[in-house]
Amino acid sequence: MDILLLGIYAFFVWLIFIKFKWLPWNITSQVIVVTIPIVVLTIMILTLNVVAPSSSKLRVFKYTIPIVSQVRGRVLEVPVEEGNRPVRKGDVLFRVDPTPYQLDVASLEAQLANAIGGEKETIESLSGANAKVAESRAAIAQAIARIAEVDAKLGLAQKRVAQYRELVAAGAGNKFDLEQAETNLAELRVQRESANSALAQAAAAEQQARASAAQIQQKLGTRVGGTYAQVAQIRAQLENARWLLQETVTRSPCDCYVINLQLRPGAFVAGLPLNPVMSLIEVDGQIVAFFAQNELTRVQPGDEAEFALETYPGRIIKGKVDSIIWAMGQGQLPASGTIPMSALANQPPGTFAVKFDLAERDKEIFLAAGAVGDAAIYTQHLAFLHILRKVILRVGSYMNDLVLKLH
Repeated sequence: MDILLLGIYAFFVWLIFIKFKWLPWNITSQVIVVTIPIVVLTIMILTLNVVAPSSSKLRVFKYTIPIVSQVRGRVLEVPVEEGNRPVRKGDVLFRVDPTPYQLDVASLEAQLANAIGGEKETIESLSGANAKVAESRAAIAQAIARIAEVDAKLGLAQKRVAQYRELVAAGAGNKFDLEQAETNLAELRVQRESANSALAQAAAAEQQARASAAQIQQKLGTRVGGTYAQVAQIRAQLENARWLLQETVTRSPCDCYVINLQLRPGAFVAGLPLNPVMSLIEVDGQIVAFFAQNELTRVQPGDEAEFALETYPGRIIKGKVDSIIWAMGQGQLPASGTIPMSALANQPPGTFAVKFDLAERDKEIFLAAGAVGDAAIYTQHLAFLHILRKVILRVGSYMNDLVLKLH
């Protein structure tokens, strides 16, 4: 652009001083003719660097996703190919032999069914033990009532025996009645012993039923979310086994491209986090350019931007400023026990990164990871000068068609 402007300026100088000789061509005019473009171009370029800053440090960044198998086993199928072939989110990347995981699921399903059946049987046993406890309590209550009844009769019988003995001793009573009363007393004492024995048996039965119920309750264990612990544990193991079975098919987590594909059918994956079998690179990348610190004084998010990538000679890509990352490594003091060295402050000033968003018309363009080029930002100031930056950017873009090497 500078050469073009100088050429136009030289043409008019030739017309005025040489062709038509409207002004004299002497030392004074020559000094003025040489000084004007130097001053004007210097002012114009310095102003342009502020109102329409540019950067030759543009780069396309893309996140990569290392793919690691969640399970171990023999690879049966790898249906994807490496290169510029897009993989959609949810597409199958590779399949691992699911046989051992299917067997685990079947085994745990059988264990779960047995555990649920055993739980029901144990619950029924617990109900029977609780019924025996209630039955024993009823027997104890009955025995206590029987003892109270016999004790009442026994007290009356003892009084009668004492009365009959006094009458017989005084010669006023019948000896037969005394013997009958003593017999009745002996029978009541036998009944009292029998009632005591029944009470002891009922108490022993209650204790045994309680012990049986406690043993069954301990066997059932505690509940987890309304389910007995044993059943809950097997159910959790079954869910994990089903998840592992599902993970034998690894799918793409994003719209990506496959790179570094080393996996082949027949290979064995170990399921280790440090053993990626391929890498995915995202389709959508981030365009970042680095600018000197004083170039960004008038730049705001939303300002128009243009890019000239070396991968697309002669093409201008439109965008806008997303944000300025007002941070760099030189401004970081990590926490440590070491006093910061003064030499850090003497390092040359770094640049700040600016992130860009692509315009709608260029969102479908393929951006190669690591692609470089030039970027220009058009601020809201002195818009009439932006045309100079646009011309310079376009000329530089067409220059990318030149491959300057001799072999």
